[in-house]
Amino acid sequence: MKKRIDFSHYSSIKIGPVVDVELIEEIDSRYEEYFLIGGANNLLVSPAPPPLAMLGKSFDYIRIEGDELIIGARTATGRVVSFAKRHDIAGFEFLAKLPGTIGGAVKMNAGVKEYEIKDMLLWVRTHEGKIPANELGLAYRTSNIDSIVYEAGFKLQKGFDNDLLQKLLALRTNQPKAPSAGSIFKNPPGDYAGRLIEAVGLKGKRVGNMAISDMHANFLINLGGGTFDEAMALIDEAKRRVFEEFGIELREEVIIL
Repeated sequence: MKKRIDFSHYSSIKIGPVVDVELIEEIDSRYEEYFLIGGANNLLVSPAPPPLAMLGKSFDYIRIEGDELIIGARTATGRVVSFAKRHDIAGFEFLAKLPGTIGGAVKMNAGVKEYEIKDMLLWVRTHEGKIPANELGLAYRTSNIDSIVYEAGFKLQKGFDNDLLQKLLALRTNQPKAPSAGSIFKNPPGDYAGRLIEAVGLKGKRVGNMAISDMHANFLINLGGGTFDEAMALIDEAKRRVFEEFGIELREEVIIL
């Protein structure tokens, strides 16, 4: 079954073509050739992307089983935070700042400051079965997961921290409100991508209808009608200028399809 998706509306950066996306409602190895789009919150989709798929509603669930929290990979991170708050579960407060789905959050080991998915993750389920978290190569904004994640199991710990939630939500005040795909680049060891991009004079730089935010230099924003090529021009210029000036190779956090 296919679903027609207009990425200029569906993706958070509001760029991309209209594409037929495979809708997955069961665990099956035949879907492994597809790239899973999740909530498209950190995607930059080209006019000619690879075959795409998304999980259907059968993978949107949260349940408590013993001392574990089982979450379907399509489940929105915001829904997880609400569930954790309602059931006094600790460790998921940081997800309030991270839009998207649990599947995407697990695959890129999403996090905010010192809080990361890997701190709570016990296992994931792929078409090959249940895989322990310590076999997933989880590191800063990355993993070695190369299969579709259908669900994940997390530690169940009591004590939702509302003060922490408010503190993390307050971090959003320095983020632009315009459509973006979140952070463009991963922070290099011991430094910040935003600082480096600002240091080479690219904060606020515009190409067509895309710009590097003048609020936070590690955000690429769509001013309205921005294109894939305009976005790539800014990404490539930032990488080139930072490397020329500092000898540091910026690596994309946004996933380019």
